[in-house]
Amino acid sequence: MLVSHSSDNQAKLSQTSEELRRNSKKIMELWEKRARDEVSASIHQDSLALQNSLPLYLDQLADELSNQSKKTSLQTEDVKLKNTQIGRNHGHERAGYVDYTMSQLILEYHILRQVIFQILEKETPLSPRARDIIIDSIEQAVNDAATQFSDTLRDIQEMFMVTLTHDLRGPVNVVKMGTQLILRRFELGDTHLDITVRMISAIERMDAMIQNLLDASRLRAGQGLKLEFEDCKLDQLLHEVIEDLSFTHGDRFVIVSESNVVSRCSRKQIRRVIENLAVNAIKYGDSDAPITLTLQKTSDHIQLAIHNRGNPIPPETQAILFQQFRRPPSAEEKTGWGLGLFLAKNIIEAHRGTIEIDSCEAQGTKFVIRLPK
Repeated sequence: MLVSHSSDNQAKLSQTSEELRRNSKKIMELWEKRARDEVSASIHQDSLALQNSLPLYLDQLADELSNQSKKTSLQTEDVKLKNTQIGRNHGHERAGYVDYTMSQLILEYHILRQVIFQILEKETPLSPRARDIIIDSIEQAVNDAATQFSDTLRDIQEMFMVTLTHDLRGPVNVVKMGTQLILRRFELGDTHLDITVRMISAIERMDAMIQNLLDASRLRAGQGLKLEFEDCKLDQLLHEVIEDLSFTHGDRFVIVSESNVVSRCSRKQIRRVIENLAVNAIKYGDSDAPITLTLQKTSDHIQLAIHNRGNPIPPETQAILFQQFRRPPSAEEKTGWGLGLFLAKNIIEAHRGTIEIDSCEAQGTKFVIRLPK
């Protein structure tokens, strides 16, 4: 009796499969008509591009319905892989069209499911098993297509960002070198000197923002930052950085440092971290209060603290401060990408160190870096 019941179920599934094959062209025609009415991005595509891999999906769905009782576990996995590939192909194609969004991609599959049921159930209802197979298959196709859509869109954006930032470096460097040459022609007291200094400072900020985008792209792609380690006198580096910053920002900085503080590190990248944290302190700190940088050695590490007075950073903001493209509400009027602290954290961790923040009304804000001795 059980065998008979199972055979009956398989017969119904096979019948559904044949109905699906016979009506696949009609399904695609009706789906295309509804897609053009309901999915705004579809109106710009010709019929072949719009249908994309969906006819392949219908063919694969028909196979899945007809072979339910005959499949081994290996064959089941093979069907899943084929379905996944078809869904991913659809998502990949849609991500390449400027007008398509994730919600429109998902809507296409919802329309397809409705059209399949509308045509296959025109005369008699489908069996519960057939409905379950179709629904599960479409849900999986939606997940596969949406995942690939997201991945492809991210790759496109990444490539655009890398290409753009790379191409910007050339003209920015030309302007920077030209402005530096002009600066040498001026003497102290020249009315154009201050303007030229401000121009150089603006160009350097632009160059740093471009470099931050490039490095953030490398990190998101799973690549590490380029680090060249050497024995570095951190006390000397700290004074050099603050001397350069003072030229632009004035005597805002106070250095408290032990002498002969040496670490094996990337001088260029540590300099970048110090500059970033010091400039952040200028941006967000009290303009009338000094910014104190304290460098000291302990028994097991080297510690650098950058402290400023001003409005404290709320705890909920501190929790996201080191994430890329995340900026506190107070930064809305400030220039930048929201990448500086994200990169600083990655640089310090690449040195097997840590970076932490302590901010409150009474004490102000302090970033603390700890590096191996």
